[in-house]
Amino acid sequence: MPRPREEFDDIRDFEFYDPEEVLEPDQLYTVYEIARLLQGVEPDRDLDPGTEDILLNWAIPWMLDHSESFVFAEPAADDEPGYYGLA
Repeated sequence: MPRPREEFDDIRDFEFYDPEEVLEPDQLYTVYEIARLLQGVEPDRDLDPGTEDILLNWAIPWMLDHSESFVFAEPAADDEPGYYGLA
């Protein structure tokens, strides 16, 4: 349900980072780690599943929008996530 603007104390510009601003060039990350980094959270921090799902909802479209900036490495096992880094 929409809410009136005046109900909000903090309205900010909608900004996304470029991959080079978030990732280190010599590292590969899981999508979960990238999702955390995009929100300023340490990549190894434990999060509850609901919060992690919300972060992934932001990270995956961001990665698709910047797909030309990424390389992919296969996961070590079928039940593990792949790794992504800067192209």
